[in-house]
Amino acid sequence: MRRAAWTVGLGLSALTGVALAQAYTFEVNHHRHELPGLRSPLRVVQLSDLHYGPYMGRGSVRGWVDAALALRPDVVLVTGDFVDRRGTSSLEPLFEELARLRAPLGVWGVWGNHDLAYLRRAAHREGRSTEAAREAFAGKLRRAGIRILRNEGAPLREDVFLAGVDDLRRGEVRLEAALSQAPAGGAVLLMSHTPDLLPEVPGRVGLSLCGHTHGGQVCLPLVGPLVTSSRFGRRFASGFVQGPAPGFVSRGLGVTTLPFRLNCPPEVVVFDFVPG
Repeated sequence: MRRAAWTVGLGLSALTGVALAQAYTFEVNHHRHELPGLRSPLRVVQLSDLHYGPYMGRGSVRGWVDAALALRPDVVLVTGDFVDRRGTSSLEPLFEELARLRAPLGVWGVWGNHDLAYLRRAAHREGRSTEAAREAFAGKLRRAGIRILRNEGAPLREDVFLAGVDDLRRGEVRLEAALSQAPAGGAVLLMSHTPDLLPEVPGRVGLSLCGHTHGGQVCLPLVGPLVTSSRFGRRFASGFVQGPAPGFVSRGLGVTTLPFRLNCPPEVVVFDFVPG
Protein backbone atom coordinates (compact mmCIF):
# COMPACT_ATOMS: atom_id res chain seq x y z
CA MET A 1 0.00 0.00 0.00
CA ARG A 2 2.82 2.36 0.90
CA ARG A 3 4.60 1.60 -2.39
CA ALA A 4 1.38 2.17 -4.36
CA ALA A 5 0.81 5.51 -2.63
CA TRP A 6 4.36 6.59 -3.50
CA THR A 7 3.84 5.54 -7.11
CA VAL A 8 0.58 7.49 -7.39
CA GLY A 9 2.13 10.51 -5.70
CA LEU A 10 5.13 10.51 -8.04
CA GLY A 11 2.83 10.11 -11.04
CA LEU A 12 0.69 13.07 -10.01
CA SER A 13 3.78 15.17 -9.32
CA ALA A 14 5.17 14.37 -12.76
CA LEU A 15 1.84 15.16 -14.43
CA THR A 16 1.62 18.47 -12.56
CA GLY A 17 5.14 19.35 -13.71
CA VAL A 18 4.25 18.59 -17.33
CA ALA A 19 1.04 20.63 -17.13
CA LEU A 20 2.91 23.56 -15.57
CA ALA A 21 5.63 23.45 -18.23
CA GLN A 22 3.10 23.33 -21.07
CA ALA A 23 1.44 26.49 -19.75
CA TYR A 24 4.62 28.47 -20.45
CA THR A 25 5.43 27.25 -23.94
CA PHE A 26 3.55 27.98 -27.15
CA GLU A 27 3.24 26.90 -30.76
CA VAL A 28 3.06 28.97 -33.94
CA ASN A 29 0.38 27.33 -36.09
CA HIS A 30 -0.08 28.18 -39.77
CA HIS A 31 -3.32 27.83 -41.72
CA ARG A 32 -3.91 28.50 -45.41
CA HIS A 33 -7.58 29.30 -45.90
CA GLU A 34 -9.73 30.45 -48.80
CA LEU A 35 -11.73 33.58 -48.00
CA PRO A 36 -14.71 34.48 -50.21
CA GLY A 37 -14.50 37.94 -51.72
CA LEU A 38 -10.75 38.30 -51.21
CA ARG A 39 -8.90 39.58 -54.27
CA SER A 40 -5.28 39.20 -53.13
CA PRO A 41 -3.51 37.28 -50.33
CA LEU A 42 -3.77 38.50 -46.74
CA ARG A 43 -1.69 37.38 -43.76
CA VAL A 44 -3.41 37.67 -40.38
CA VAL A 45 -1.88 36.85 -36.99
CA GLN A 46 -4.31 36.08 -34.18
CA LEU A 47 -3.40 36.44 -30.52
CA SER A 48 -6.04 35.49 -27.98
CA ASP A 49 -6.61 35.12 -24.24
CA LEU A 50 -3.40 36.71 -22.97
CA HIS A 51 -4.71 36.75 -19.38
CA TYR A 52 -2.00 39.10 -18.18
CA GLY A 53 -2.12 38.86 -14.42
CA PRO A 54 -1.26 36.38 -11.66
CA TYR A 55 0.20 33.69 -13.93
CA MET A 56 1.14 35.44 -17.17
CA GLY A 57 3.68 38.25 -16.96
CA ARG A 58 5.76 40.53 -19.12
CA GLY A 59 8.13 37.81 -20.30
CA SER A 60 5.29 35.73 -21.71
CA VAL A 61 3.77 38.70 -23.55
CA ARG A 62 7.18 39.64 -24.93
CA GLY A 63 7.61 36.15 -26.42
CA TRP A 64 4.19 36.26 -28.06
CA VAL A 65 4.81 39.71 -29.52
CA ASP A 66 8.22 38.65 -30.84
CA ALA A 67 6.64 35.63 -32.54
CA ALA A 68 3.92 37.78 -34.11
CA LEU A 69 6.42 40.30 -35.44
CA ALA A 70 8.60 37.56 -36.93
CA LEU A 71 5.63 36.40 -39.03
CA ARG A 72 5.43 39.81 -40.78
CA PRO A 73 1.61 39.97 -40.75
CA ASP A 74 -0.54 42.35 -42.75
CA VAL A 75 -2.78 42.73 -39.71
CA VAL A 76 -2.79 41.55 -36.08
CA LEU A 77 -6.04 40.63 -34.31
CA VAL A 78 -6.34 40.20 -30.53
CA THR A 79 -9.56 38.35 -29.73
CA GLY A 80 -10.09 39.37 -26.12
CA ASP A 81 -9.03 38.71 -22.54
CA PHE A 82 -6.02 41.01 -22.53
CA VAL A 83 -6.04 40.72 -18.74
CA ASP A 84 -7.14 38.12 -16.22
CA ARG A 85 -10.16 39.04 -14.14
CA ARG A 86 -7.99 39.11 -11.00
CA GLY A 87 -5.64 41.61 -12.63
CA THR A 88 -2.28 42.64 -11.22
CA SER A 89 -0.72 45.62 -9.49
CA SER A 90 0.29 47.32 -12.75
CA LEU A 91 -0.75 46.85 -16.37
CA GLU A 92 1.92 49.16 -17.78
CA PRO A 93 4.27 46.29 -18.75
CA LEU A 94 1.42 44.79 -20.76
CA PHE A 95 0.79 48.01 -22.67
CA GLU A 96 4.52 48.53 -23.25
CA GLU A 97 4.94 45.08 -24.78
CA LEU A 98 1.79 45.30 -26.89
CA ALA A 99 2.94 48.68 -28.22
CA ARG A 100 5.70 46.84 -30.08
CA LEU A 101 3.16 45.12 -32.34
CA ARG A 102 3.27 46.48 -35.87
CA ALA A 103 1.33 45.62 -39.03
CA PRO A 104 0.59 47.63 -42.21
CA LEU A 105 -3.18 47.24 -41.80
CA GLY A 106 -3.14 47.81 -38.06
CA VAL A 107 -3.56 46.00 -34.76
CA TRP A 108 -7.17 45.46 -33.68
CA GLY A 109 -8.92 43.85 -30.74
CA VAL A 110 -12.21 43.08 -29.00
CA TRP A 111 -13.24 42.83 -25.36
CA GLY A 112 -13.29 39.50 -23.54
CA ASN A 113 -15.24 38.44 -20.48
CA HIS A 114 -12.17 38.63 -18.22
CA ASP A 115 -11.42 42.16 -19.45
CA LEU A 116 -14.90 43.30 -18.46
CA ALA A 117 -14.85 41.46 -15.12
CA TYR A 118 -11.53 43.12 -14.28
CA LEU A 119 -12.79 46.56 -15.35
CA ARG A 120 -15.97 46.25 -13.29
CA ARG A 121 -13.92 45.46 -10.19
CA ALA A 122 -11.54 48.31 -10.92
CA ALA A 123 -14.45 50.72 -11.47
CA HIS A 124 -16.04 49.73 -8.16
CA ARG A 125 -12.73 50.11 -6.35
CA GLU A 126 -12.09 53.55 -7.88
CA GLY A 127 -15.65 54.82 -7.49
CA ARG A 128 -16.40 55.36 -11.16
CA SER A 129 -18.61 53.78 -13.79
CA THR A 130 -17.66 50.62 -15.66
CA GLU A 131 -18.08 52.54 -18.90
CA ALA A 132 -15.50 55.10 -17.75
CA ALA A 133 -13.11 52.27 -16.84
CA ARG A 134 -13.66 50.75 -20.28
CA GLU A 135 -12.91 54.03 -22.00
CA ALA A 136 -9.73 54.51 -19.97
CA PHE A 137 -8.49 50.99 -20.77
CA ALA A 138 -9.38 51.38 -24.45
CA GLY A 139 -7.50 54.68 -24.47
CA LYS A 140 -4.35 53.02 -23.14
CA LEU A 141 -4.64 50.31 -25.79
CA ARG A 142 -5.16 52.96 -28.45
CA ARG A 143 -1.99 54.75 -27.36
CA ALA A 144 -0.25 51.38 -27.65
CA GLY A 145 -1.48 51.19 -31.24
CA ILE A 146 -4.41 48.80 -30.70
CA ARG A 147 -7.94 49.83 -31.64
CA ILE A 148 -10.85 48.05 -29.95
CA LEU A 149 -13.84 47.28 -32.16
CA ARG A 150 -16.99 47.30 -30.05
CA ASN A 151 -19.99 46.51 -32.24
CA GLU A 152 -18.39 48.30 -35.16
CA GLY A 153 -16.25 47.64 -38.18
CA ALA A 154 -13.63 49.17 -40.43
CA PRO A 155 -12.29 48.53 -43.92
CA LEU A 156 -8.76 47.10 -43.89
CA ARG A 157 -8.43 47.49 -47.64
CA GLU A 158 -10.83 47.72 -50.58
CA ASP A 159 -11.52 43.97 -50.55
CA VAL A 160 -11.44 43.29 -46.77
CA PHE A 161 -13.79 44.50 -44.03
CA LEU A 162 -13.12 43.75 -40.35
CA ALA A 163 -15.88 43.77 -37.74
CA GLY A 164 -15.76 43.24 -34.00
CA VAL A 165 -18.41 42.74 -31.33
CA ASP A 166 -18.64 43.25 -27.60
CA ASP A 167 -18.30 40.25 -25.30
CA LEU A 168 -21.35 38.01 -25.40
CA ARG A 169 -21.21 37.12 -21.70
CA ARG A 170 -20.59 40.43 -19.96
CA GLY A 171 -21.15 43.03 -22.65
CA GLU A 172 -23.88 43.86 -25.14
CA VAL A 173 -23.46 42.35 -28.60
CA ARG A 174 -24.92 44.28 -31.54
CA LEU A 175 -23.99 42.15 -34.52
CA GLU A 176 -25.98 44.14 -37.08
CA ALA A 177 -24.25 47.35 -36.04
CA ALA A 178 -20.84 45.73 -36.35
CA LEU A 179 -21.61 44.64 -39.90
CA SER A 180 -23.69 47.63 -41.00
CA GLN A 181 -20.87 49.27 -42.97
CA ALA A 182 -19.63 46.08 -44.64
CA PRO A 183 -19.79 46.46 -48.44
CA ALA A 184 -21.79 44.05 -50.57
CA GLY A 185 -18.62 42.73 -52.20
CA GLY A 186 -15.30 41.78 -50.70
CA ALA A 187 -14.26 39.61 -47.78
CA VAL A 188 -15.65 40.03 -44.26
CA LEU A 189 -13.85 38.94 -41.10
CA LEU A 190 -15.48 39.07 -37.66
CA MET A 191 -13.86 39.09 -34.23
CA SER A 192 -15.90 37.68 -31.35
CA HIS A 193 -14.23 36.66 -28.11
CA THR A 194 -16.53 33.69 -27.61
CA PRO A 195 -17.53 31.24 -30.35
CA ASP A 196 -21.00 30.96 -28.79
CA LEU A 197 -22.06 33.76 -31.14
CA LEU A 198 -21.45 31.62 -34.25
CA PRO A 199 -25.04 30.34 -34.62
CA GLU A 200 -26.17 33.96 -35.04
CA VAL A 201 -23.49 35.08 -37.53
CA PRO A 202 -24.86 35.76 -41.04
CA GLY A 203 -23.54 34.02 -44.13
CA ARG A 204 -21.81 37.09 -45.56
CA VAL A 205 -19.09 36.75 -42.89
CA GLY A 206 -16.32 34.69 -44.44
CA LEU A 207 -14.73 33.69 -41.13
CA SER A 208 -15.23 34.56 -37.45
CA LEU A 209 -12.10 34.53 -35.31
CA CYS A 210 -12.72 33.60 -31.67
CA GLY A 211 -10.99 32.47 -28.50
CA HIS A 212 -12.32 32.10 -24.93
CA THR A 213 -12.31 28.29 -24.66
CA HIS A 214 -8.52 27.84 -24.26
CA GLY A 215 -9.20 24.62 -26.17
CA GLY A 216 -10.26 23.26 -22.79
CA GLN A 217 -6.83 24.10 -21.25
CA VAL A 218 -6.64 20.55 -19.88
CA CYS A 219 -7.37 17.71 -22.33
CA LEU A 220 -7.20 14.05 -21.39
CA PRO A 221 -6.34 11.27 -23.86
CA LEU A 222 -9.47 9.61 -25.30
CA VAL A 223 -11.58 12.11 -23.34
CA GLY A 224 -10.68 15.51 -24.72
CA PRO A 225 -11.24 18.85 -22.98
CA LEU A 226 -12.74 18.64 -19.51
CA VAL A 227 -14.20 22.17 -19.59
CA THR A 228 -14.59 24.64 -22.49
CA SER A 229 -16.57 27.50 -20.88
CA SER A 230 -18.91 27.31 -23.86
CA ARG A 231 -22.62 26.65 -23.63
CA PHE A 232 -22.13 24.34 -26.62
CA GLY A 233 -19.66 22.11 -24.77
CA ARG A 234 -16.95 20.69 -27.02
CA ARG A 235 -18.64 21.71 -30.28
CA PHE A 236 -16.53 24.89 -30.51
CA ALA A 237 -13.54 23.77 -28.44
CA SER A 238 -10.79 24.75 -30.90
CA GLY A 239 -9.77 24.96 -34.53
CA PHE A 240 -12.01 25.41 -37.55
CA VAL A 241 -15.68 24.97 -36.67
CA GLN A 242 -19.11 25.43 -38.26
CA GLY A 243 -21.84 27.05 -36.24
CA PRO A 244 -23.33 26.99 -39.05
CA ALA A 245 -21.25 30.12 -39.82
CA PRO A 246 -17.58 29.25 -40.37
CA GLY A 247 -15.31 30.09 -37.47
CA PHE A 248 -11.89 29.49 -36.02
CA VAL A 249 -11.39 29.10 -32.26
CA SER A 250 -7.88 29.73 -30.97
CA ARG A 251 -6.60 27.77 -27.99
CA GLY A 252 -5.27 31.10 -26.74
CA LEU A 253 -2.01 31.90 -25.02
CA GLY A 254 -2.62 32.44 -21.32
CA VAL A 255 -4.19 30.46 -18.51
CA THR A 256 -6.76 31.14 -15.86
CA THR A 257 -7.80 29.51 -12.55
CA LEU A 258 -4.60 27.40 -12.46
CA PRO A 259 -1.33 27.74 -14.41
CA PHE A 260 -1.82 24.39 -16.12
CA ARG A 261 -2.06 23.23 -19.72
CA LEU A 262 -2.21 19.57 -20.67
CA ASN A 263 -2.34 18.21 -24.25
CA CYS A 264 -3.58 21.67 -25.23
CA PRO A 265 -0.60 23.91 -26.00
CA PRO A 266 -1.00 27.68 -26.26
CA GLU A 267 -0.82 29.00 -29.80
CA VAL A 268 -0.03 32.02 -31.92
CA VAL A 269 -2.11 31.55 -35.06
CA VAL A 270 -1.17 32.81 -38.52
CA PHE A 271 -3.64 32.69 -41.41
CA ASP A 272 -2.56 32.99 -45.00
CA PHE A 273 -5.88 33.91 -46.58
CA VAL A 274 -6.19 33.46 -50.33
CA PRO A 275 -9.02 34.32 -52.73
CA GLY A 276 -11.80 31.76 -52.62
